[in-house]
Amino acid sequence: MRFGTFIPQGWRFDLVGIEPADQWRVMSELAQRADEGPWESLWVYDHFHTTPVPSEEATHEAWTLMSAFAAVTDQIRLGQMCTCMGYRNPAYLAKVAATVDLISGGRAEMGIGGGWYEHEWRAYGYGFPGIPDRLGMLREGVEIMHQAWTTGTATLDGTHYQVDGAIVQPQPLQEGGIPFWIAGGGEKVTLKIAAKYASYTNFAGSIEEFDHKSDVLRGHCEKLGRPFEEITRSSNVNTIIAATEAEAEERLAQVIARVAPHVGEERAAAIESDYRGSLGFGTPEQIVERLAERAEHGLGYAIHYFPEHAYDRSGIELFEREVIPALI
Repeated sequence: MRFGTFIPQGWRFDLVGIEPADQWRVMSELAQRADEGPWESLWVYDHFHTTPVPSEEATHEAWTLMSAFAAVTDQIRLGQMCTCMGYRNPAYLAKVAATVDLISGGRAEMGIGGGWYEHEWRAYGYGFPGIPDRLGMLREGVEIMHQAWTTGTATLDGTHYQVDGAIVQPQPLQEGGIPFWIAGGGEKVTLKIAAKYASYTNFAGSIEEFDHKSDVLRGHCEKLGRPFEEITRSSNVNTIIAATEAEAEERLAQVIARVAPHVGEERAAAIESDYRGSLGFGTPEQIVERLAERAEHGLGYAIHYFPEHAYDRSGIELFEREVIPALI
């Protein structure tokens, strides 16, 4: 199994209490530490407002961070899980991502999806198109970026996007363009786009759900004549790890105590339940067992989010010592 880690950027109230002037120092130090460790990739979320409720707390913009991380790291790959197609014109996004690829020496990844955070869409003036339109934008946007990165220009007279000879030079350093991570498990559209363009997918759910989505993806690949094995399946994993179950519960309580004043008791309870049910909650032995089982079902890449990361590195250090070596 391959591993990535999220860098806290504020979206999940994971920089609360750290002064804005100090937040880049914290993020850059964590990125540089990941660059020196066993992680293949680092990730941020593409959001503008905190979740599950918008607030005045900081949320740093994803592609600005991509460029900054490219300049302060040397080897780790750089991704967003995932870029919202509706937030940027795809020809412009192709240009931005190509620049990041150049700065990083060919380490950019393109996580891309249709988007879902309605408050954010409307607040920034993007409206909130229905699901068919958002997925239509995703399909056209991926086609434009693929053209741009493989030919240096893009032309498309689409329903949602119209570009006419958009020049993207210099092209990405990576041969064939920046790898696509198509995020989401939509069976009729998203996984069909993934079957055509993706190097990676990103979806989760129970083992039964994961198996079903994988079967749907396989079917789309067969119809296109593409080997299913060319696509690596990934999932995001919320991770709170400790030496004992009791300590894991204590760590979880600390996380919930930090976010509860911002999200309210009801949402805090839901967040607590989600963490407790995660593949990444518990002792190293428990987490290894769950991830190994998921690997048997085809999970090839796990991207771990540590909510304590900006405040306490002991959890991620334990994961690096005892989980990663057991699964790579």
